[in-house]
Amino acid sequence: MTNQDYCIGVDFGTDSVRSIIVNAHNGDEVASSSFIYPRWNDGLYCNASQNQFRQHPLDYIEGIVHTIKECLRQGGTFVATNIRAISIATTGSTPIAVNDKGIPLALLPEFESDADAMFILWKDHTAVKEASEINAHANKHNPDYTLYSGGIYSSEWFWSKLLHILRKNELVRNAAYTWVEHCDWMPFLLTGGKKATEIKRSVCAAGHKGLWAEEHGGFPPDHFFSTLDPLLTGYSATLGKEVYTSDKAAGRLNGEWAERLGLSTDVLVGIGAIDAHMGAVGGQIEPYYLSKVIGTSTCDMLVAPKKDIKETVVKGICGQVDGSIIPGMIGMEAGQSAFGDAYAWFRNLLSWPLQHLVSGSAGIDAANSKIIPENISQQLLAELEKYAAALEFNDQSELSVDWFNGRRTPDANQLLKGAITGINLGSNAPSIYRSIVEATCFGSKSISNRFKAEGIAIKGLIGVGGIAKKSPFVMQTLANVMNMPIRVHQSEQTCALGAVMFAATVAGIYSNVNEAMNAIGKGFDKTYHPDDRLAHLYDLRYEKYERLGKYLETTI
Repeated sequence: MTNQDYCIGVDFGTDSVRSIIVNAHNGDEVASSSFIYPRWNDGLYCNASQNQFRQHPLDYIEGIVHTIKECLRQGGTFVATNIRAISIATTGSTPIAVNDKGIPLALLPEFESDADAMFILWKDHTAVKEASEINAHANKHNPDYTLYSGGIYSSEWFWSKLLHILRKNELVRNAAYTWVEHCDWMPFLLTGGKKATEIKRSVCAAGHKGLWAEEHGGFPPDHFFSTLDPLLTGYSATLGKEVYTSDKAAGRLNGEWAERLGLSTDVLVGIGAIDAHMGAVGGQIEPYYLSKVIGTSTCDMLVAPKKDIKETVVKGICGQVDGSIIPGMIGMEAGQSAFGDAYAWFRNLLSWPLQHLVSGSAGIDAANSKIIPENISQQLLAELEKYAAALEFNDQSELSVDWFNGRRTPDANQLLKGAITGINLGSNAPSIYRSIVEATCFGSKSISNRFKAEGIAIKGLIGVGGIAKKSPFVMQTLANVMNMPIRVHQSEQTCALGAVMFAATVAGIYSNVNEAMNAIGKGFDKTYHPDDRLAHLYDLRYEKYERLGKYLETTI
C-alpha cells in the first residue's frame, strides 16, 4: 500500500445513486457523481395511493456504471490504476426475487414490466397484512423470532414483502428460487456470481430486516415459515447459514465488470450494508451517540459495547445486531417512515394549483408554463422555512403528528396516519409547515425516549444527511425539541463515505473500521444548541403530541 491508495464508495439512495472516490489515507474526495434513476423518476411500477414503490434493477445497473465511470474520468488515469476496493450502501429493506442463477426476475424478458418482479423499495407498504400475520405467528412461537427485531416485524421488511408477492403473483412465485436484498445483490453482481447459492448475505440486512439472530442460530427454521404459510416452505434454506460483516470482502471485480467500469480485476468488492448503517460510520458514530441519518425518512443508529448490553433487548425498534454497524459492537436501529417526505408532501400540496392552472393562464407561453411552476416549487420549502422560523407559537398553536407514511418506531405500525390539528382561520402555510417540522422532531424525541426507557443512555446526537446539512430551521427545531446539542457532520455524502471507510478496511489499508473512521473522517462543521427558553413550551407540546397520537391509534 502507498499513500496514494483510493477507494470507491457507492450509495444507492431512494431517488438516485451517488459514487465518490476518496484518498484512503487522508480522506480527500477526488471525484463524485450522481445519477437519477430514470424509470423511478418517470413513476414506473409505482402506485402511491396503494403504497406501492418498486424500482427496476436496470436503474441500479445504469447508475453504478454511469457514476463510477464519471468519477474515474474526473480522477484520471493515476487514480483509476490505484483503486483498491469498492463498497456499496443501499436502501433497505429492498429485496427482489431471483432465479437459481441469482438473476433478478425483472431482468428476464417475461418479467421486464412486472412490478412484482422489481426491487420492492423500503417505503413500499403493500405487505401490512403479511407483517401482521408474521407478528401473530411469532408471538405464539417459542422462541419468538421477532425478539431481536424489536418485537414487532414491519411491512417494510424482507419476509413481509416476500410473502406478499408469493401470494399475489403466481408467475413470480413459480420463477423465484430465492430473494435477495439490494445491498447483497450488488456485490454478487460485481464479482460475477453465477449461482444464487453463492450470494453472501450481510449481517446488517439479515439481522435488522430478515429475522436473522445469532442467539437463535441464524434465520428461523423452515417449520416456522411453513406453518405460517406453506408458500414460504424452503425459502429459509436458500438464504444460507453464514452472514458477513461489511469489513469482509465479497470477492474481486470479475472480468466483465472490470472492463465495463474501467478498473482492474484486482479491485476488491466489500460486503454491502444498508445505507443508514454505513452512513452512521461515515458520520463518525460514537458509542451511545444517536446518529440520525436524515433524508426522506430517518434512520437513528446507535452502537454500544457488547459487555454493556448483556441481556438487554430494546423493544419497539428496528433491531439490535452484533456487528451490523461497527464489527464487534451491538448496532441498534430505529427511525421514522417519513421525515423529508412529510415536507415534500406539503410542498406538493401547495404546488398543485401551479402545476395544473398555470398552463391555462392567459399571457403565459408554453415554455414558461412549465418553468414557472418548477422554479416556484423548488423555492417553496426554503421560503416556508424562513417565515416559519419567525413565527411566534404557544401551546395552543397548530399541532401535527408525523405518521404520514405510518410509524416505523417506536412500535412499528404502518396503518397509522398523520394528522394536523388546531387549524383556525388564522392558520397559514408557514404555521402549518412549522407544525409538521415540529411533529417530525417530536417523532425523533419519542425514539430517544424509548431507548432511555429501555436502559440505553443517549449521550449526544449526530446529524447526517441532506436535511441535516441544508435546513438550519429543521435542525434548530430538532435541537430545541430534543433539548440536546446536535453535531452535524461536514460530509454531504456520509453513506458513500462510510462505504469508502469499509472499502479501505476490506483492502487492508486499515485493520478495522474504527481506524478507517479516524483517518478518513473529516469531523463536524456545525453544532446546533437548544434554546433553553423554549424547553418548557416544547415539553407541553410534546405531551399534547403524545395524547393526539394515542387517540389516532384508536381510530385505525
